[in-house]
Amino acid sequence: MYWMQRAQRALDNPALNVAIEAGNILRKPVVAFFGLVPFYPNANLRSYTFLVQGLGDISHGLVQKNVGFVLRRFPDHRLDVFCAQVRPCLVVGDENPMREPERWRKVVAERLRVPLWTVDADVIVPSALLVKEQYAARTIRPRIRALLDEFLVSPGNPKARTPWQPFKELASLPVSSDLLAGFPIDTSVQPVSTFHGGTRAALDALARFERERLSDYSNQRNHPDLDGTSQLSPYLHFGHIGPHTVALAVKNSNAPAADREAFLEQLIVRRELAINFVKFNPSYDRLQGVEPWALRTLKEHKRDEREHLYTGDQLENAGTHDPLWNAAQQQMARSGWMHGYLRMYWAKKILEWTRSAEDAFEIAIRLNDRYELDGRDPNGYAGIAWAMGGKHDRAWGPERPVYGKIRYMSYASTSRKFNSKGYIERVKMLAPGGGDD
Repeated sequence: MYWMQRAQRALDNPALNVAIEAGNILRKPVVAFFGLVPFYPNANLRSYTFLVQGLGDISHGLVQKNVGFVLRRFPDHRLDVFCAQVRPCLVVGDENPMREPERWRKVVAERLRVPLWTVDADVIVPSALLVKEQYAARTIRPRIRALLDEFLVSPGNPKARTPWQPFKELASLPVSSDLLAGFPIDTSVQPVSTFHGGTRAALDALARFERERLSDYSNQRNHPDLDGTSQLSPYLHFGHIGPHTVALAVKNSNAPAADREAFLEQLIVRRELAINFVKFNPSYDRLQGVEPWALRTLKEHKRDEREHLYTGDQLENAGTHDPLWNAAQQQMARSGWMHGYLRMYWAKKILEWTRSAEDAFEIAIRLNDRYELDGRDPNGYAGIAWAMGGKHDRAWGPERPVYGKIRYMSYASTSRKFNSKGYIERVKMLAPGGGDD
């Protein structure tokens, strides 16, 4: 049995592959189980809608592999109850470094009477091989590159030799949008039309990026007005597409080498540095998880005068004096996504405009997780820790008020790097819950 959680796909899924290969060796059928729960921390209707949109592709892909698919939702979501019904000889799960899913796995492991194997299905280089928290990109990069020849290969897509035969008394919900009807989740954040969940949509987005924006990526990726990024982060977060699929498509493309290398640096080195941070740092979503030198400099400047002070509600409603920051917040709230370059500026200004670094960190985490489709993710936590607490960075001088030795960004310097007025006007065209596509 494959317990699907983080890697929500049938394509290029190393965890699913392990289950299928074990089933073939043991001459057993394979079934995938997905339990939809309403209490994932900070998730809401926006994120659940995107998740449910991907279930049809999962079901279709599993059929092609002769693998069964059983879908249940709270309160009938318990894995141990399902195991008692199908009596698997082996359970395979996908790993997730986040605190809550890891706790779920430990609870399940104690309840099961059969082996539970877990597979790191959403990275190129398995996180455990890096052993400990890495200090920066320069320390993790050589370790990852030393293993790329071994791990940057197609995971393959084996089929189960013994087809799954469902039995009548085994309940499974149909894949439909009605799955969220009456589901006890936060409905205050509405779904968006900017992104549609699922593996097919992810593959379309990848093909479009490779065709239209990969060439010249190294020059355009930090220009929010040009939007030269892949916009694959929501699909990677939900596991609707895997990093192997993306990396191999880019590696084997006809784009210039500099652009391919720049993208793979972000997808592999930077993304897996963030995952490493979350895996090995228990305070990944709190200020205490940042660098000691950063905690010291923030403490030294804690009482510095702030020219502007805003409450969490004012920030959430984009009610600041800064039109660029307001546009970035509105883009996130309306479309479920914010350009990566502006995420840095967005977080740093929250630090500058709140009474304490602790408050700023909490507000940034809350807003990121509430509105971003790729929220509740290692990339988001590492990005906020970098912007506010120098994580994976170094101390900068001269010291500045509030920031101390934390790297500084200003409206003037940031706006000079791209057409900020064009970006602001573009965001104004976004309808709430929609997108300009």
